Amino acid sequence: MPRSVTSPIPDVMRFSVSSIASFKRERRQSALAVPLLLALLVTPLSACKRLDDPDAGRMETAKAYPPASRPVSALAGNQWSTETARDNRGEAEEIMKAAGLETDMTVADIGAGEGYYTVRLAEKVGANGRVLAQDIDREAIDRLAERVNRESLDNVSIKLGAPDDPRLPENSFDRIFLVHMYHEVREPYAFLSRLRPALLDSASEGGPGEVIVVDVNRDFSQHGIPPKQLFCEFEAVGYELIGFMERPELGGYFARFRAKGDAILPGKIKPCPYRPEPKQPD
Repeated sequence: MPRSVTSPIPDVMRFSVSSIASFKRERRQSALAVPLLLALLVTPLSACKRLDDPDAGRMETAKAYPPASRPVSALAGNQWSTETARDNRGEAEEIMKAAGLETDMTVADIGAGEGYYTVRLAEKVGANGRVLAQDIDREAIDRLAERVNRESLDNVSIKLGAPDDPRLPENSFDRIFLVHMYHEVREPYAFLSRLRPALLDSASEGGPGEVIVVDVNRDFSQHGIPPKQLFCEFEAVGYELIGFMERPELGGYFARFRAKGDAILPGKIKPCPYRPEPKQPD
């Protein structure tokens, strides 16, 4: 059997007086050095500026998508203007005409609120058409449900949505209306990506579905969105602009979009830079 080899261990370890003194000095210096080292390590960390987490406060279901790179308007309630005032200027009728709305179509009213567009869309598409009214406000949905029942709108369904997901059935809609609400969408890229599959595809009898946006050309702080920002965000997730007109007498501008090409994966979406409009001199 092979013999194990071990290093010899001295029986006695001798220290001189000077080496012991040197050892004690090194111990004292080490004891003084430790707090100094800790101070050097801790001080810069506490002095560093903390970087903001871009995902802080975001919904877990939206974190796969880029965050909004621009401000988001605060929720402003659901009574944008009186229905009588809006009818007097022919708002709904003009918007539905510009959207190419026809009888028997299936449409969605996103951010339906008190139902101004919902009831008019229901009348326009007729008994054989369908309207899905959606909102993220539970109380608004409850009030709208009461109105739908009161006015016997049998072609209207009600649905509660989420801030990052309209929760619409796929391949179902000829038109999806976003009226005076898109500037309040906190997760534009997640929201628009999940909205896209709900549009009827190009093989449908009535042709491809469209998203109709009505909004105001002003800053987010004033409950609007500049058109260039709107166009960029829609394009970023795979839509194309097919129509646009300024209609200030109807409360803003009107834009039409269709899905273009394949859906863009969340990690491939390039968020749009936000460039605030310069303030006009008083």
